[in-house]
Amino acid sequence: MEAEGSPESQKSRFSTLFWHGGSVYDAWFSCASNQVAQVLLTLPYSFSQLGMLSGILFQLFYGLMGSWTAYLISVLYVEYRTRKEREKVDFRNHVIQWFEVLDGLLGKHWRNLGLIFNCTFLLFGSVIQLIACASNIYYINDSLDKRTWTYIFGACCATTVFIPSFHNYRIWSFLGLIMTTYTAWYLTIASLTLGQVEGVKHSGPTTMVLYFTGATNILYTFGGHAVTVEIMHAMWKPQKFKSIYLIATLYVLTLTLPSASAVYWAFGDQLLTHSNALALLPRTRFRDAAVVLMLIHQFITFGFACTPLYFVWEKLIRIHETKSVVKRALGRLPVVIPIWFLAIIFPFFGPINSTVGSLLVSFTVYIIPALAHMVTFSSPSARENAVERPGRMMGGWVGHFCINTLVVVWVFVVGFGFGGWASTVNFVRQINTFGLFTKCYQCPPHKP
Repeated sequence: MEAEGSPESQKSRFSTLFWHGGSVYDAWFSCASNQVAQVLLTLPYSFSQLGMLSGILFQLFYGLMGSWTAYLISVLYVEYRTRKEREKVDFRNHVIQWFEVLDGLLGKHWRNLGLIFNCTFLLFGSVIQLIACASNIYYINDSLDKRTWTYIFGACCATTVFIPSFHNYRIWSFLGLIMTTYTAWYLTIASLTLGQVEGVKHSGPTTMVLYFTGATNILYTFGGHAVTVEIMHAMWKPQKFKSIYLIATLYVLTLTLPSASAVYWAFGDQLLTHSNALALLPRTRFRDAAVVLMLIHQFITFGFACTPLYFVWEKLIRIHETKSVVKRALGRLPVVIPIWFLAIIFPFFGPINSTVGSLLVSFTVYIIPALAHMVTFSSPSARENAVERPGRMMGGWVGHFCINTLVVVWVFVVGFGFGGWASTVNFVRQINTFGLFTKCYQCPPHKP
């Protein structure tokens, strides 16, 4: 596990520096950059639905819960890989994925469950990034409608088929985090500098539908660890991943809490009809810079969400272990087509996040990992022979099982139950108001 992908095996220093990453720092940049993408622009919208206090508390709560389940996924990955390597299985030309971990530890039924939820979530995660690209570019160039921009950016994002694996996101992850950091602090400083708009009101929460819709968007925000296994597999020493996601989450909170709070303080209830925070800020060179940087970052995040889907498709058509980048890229192209199509059907930037969060994220990265951890280590022999044993600080095995039970019950009742009901009602409301294939979602009327 430590020998694979060592930096000495690279052909050049340039390749190692910019292209082929695998260190702890690479994993941290990947986690932090992937976690806070376009959702940074929709969190003020969630605050207008939840109110200031609930918005802050839900961010802290779901941030910790997401870090916990990412830790569980890392434990299960190390357990699976160690068992397989004891059987002399070679992973040098094979990327381990979450459904394979479930298959190896728990059997084919768990594999199928993980495959369905994970692939569907990543599919819609890619759709959301494409929708966000069209939504953002419209604020600096409204000569084309958002649907046309979706066509254009769909073609641009298709170029991610040429990026072989998460090893090759080293420079992109680093730049992506700088971009979101700039955007977050631009939102914060611009809102505080402008001050509160005339007659600002902070009515949230007003209805149960809006409240739980906002909560599930935050659940989605801190559910970006569906690609944890792929990021770990790209590490030279994946057993060092355990606390990386928590540290990444703490950094992300320094971006999301100030920006969402400041924008909501400045604009209040106006955000209920403006799911993209950039729509309310006046156009300046700083806002244009934020838009451009977020567009680049959404391209990167599209690659993060889509690369695991590429791997699954490669394994299905049996080209995953080929060394030809061109052959793999051509084989991956069919994956982009349904993403492109869905982004045109459902261009509801903001509400779609909550729907995906409640119906898909709740199971993919919260409920299934917690249940899988409990079932994997349910027998005394499994606990005795575990590669990664829980520390006393968290109460040992009993403490782990108690926390896992809390995660499963809370997310199923609040996230999937109430959140699923609220976000579905809100999503259907968007369809009834704007219609499917809407040409320009939430676009202001053109001035003559």
